[in-house]
Amino acid sequence: MTPTRTAWFGIGISSAVAEGPRTLRLASQADRDELDLFSVSDHPYVSDRLDAYSLVGMALGRTQSIAGLVNVTNLPVRPAPMLSRTVTSLAALSGGRIVLGMGAGGLLAESAKLGVPLLDPAAAVRALEEGITLIRALSGGGAPVTFDGEFFQVTRLEPAATPAPPVWTGSNGPRSLAVTGRSADGWIPGHAADWLSHRYRTSRPVIDEAAVAAGRDPRDVATIYNLPGRITATPLAVTRDDDNRWVGGSVGQWVEELTGAVLEHGASGFTYFPTGDTEPEVALAHWAQEIVPAVRAAVAADAA
Repeated sequence: MTPTRTAWFGIGISSAVAEGPRTLRLASQADRDELDLFSVSDHPYVSDRLDAYSLVGMALGRTQSIAGLVNVTNLPVRPAPMLSRTVTSLAALSGGRIVLGMGAGGLLAESAKLGVPLLDPAAAVRALEEGITLIRALSGGGAPVTFDGEFFQVTRLEPAATPAPPVWTGSNGPRSLAVTGRSADGWIPGHAADWLSHRYRTSRPVIDEAAVAAGRDPRDVATIYNLPGRITATPLAVTRDDDNRWVGGSVGQWVEELTGAVLEHGASGFTYFPTGDTEPEVALAHWAQEIVPAVRAAVAADAA
């Protein structure tokens, strides 16, 4: 699936076992409200969490247009050859409604509880880049693939006919940011950092420099933000906290902030994570039915 939209708008939904039925209903609600994607986390070492790809598959089977994103896939516990089979299978079954979020593994010691090798951070980043390369090689048809890498090996394995989905990375350190610039289609800044954050200002240049060094246009690497916050009935006097982190506001304040993020800061998308006491169904309705259409309209008007 190739992104053709001006910006992606998504919703973060729970992977908690106890919330399973509600989570599936929220994915269907987001689909009816014409959001672009739903997002779930990947923590297979936690017993009260659903397997992320099982949840994505179930949700895609109940929806028509929305894409699924694991935000982000824990590569150490999902070897690249099998991950490639997983995402190309979901793409084939859903008509391409999948985005591949990938990370080197932020909790490597927790991942090792599942019996996978405990990699040091530098090795984990090398495995991430190798994994992206192999996943793409094992998709889109073509001749059998033999790959003898440091972390992954396959021998004369036929690629899936389905093309690989877009790859978005959750990169934080300079080595993984450089991988994003060389190899990825999108970047999800860590720790819910936004376009005004120190993390964005210091990290995005690393991505851009690596993209140029690899002969790529930095604009080909989208920035999609995980964006928590409250949607309030009336405007807030202050919409950012003491650390300049967005905390939310009224529908109008959200629309103004996100329109500026796209038009002035080049934001490529937002995955909204409701905070506060508002029921998820209500927060999703405000997001999908009021804020997102208004931002889309404002961006389209600017481009006209």
